[in-house]
Amino acid sequence: MAKIKIKQIGSPIRRTKDQRATLIGLGLNKMHKVSELEDSPEVRGMIRKLPHMVEVIEG
Repeated sequence: MAKIKIKQIGSPIRRTKDQRATLIGLGLNKMHKVSELEDSPEVRGMIRKLPHMVEVIEG
């Protein structure tokens, strides 16, 4: 299965608990951290939930 690289570009400070939990679910918790995950509909949905906090590097 294809991989996708995601980089955190926004801070979780002053964000709701569900947005923070989504970041942790993506394997992110610090600024400019990069996570490589399987490209699945679930991961794409989490990325769509946080367009202001993450960016797709590859995939």
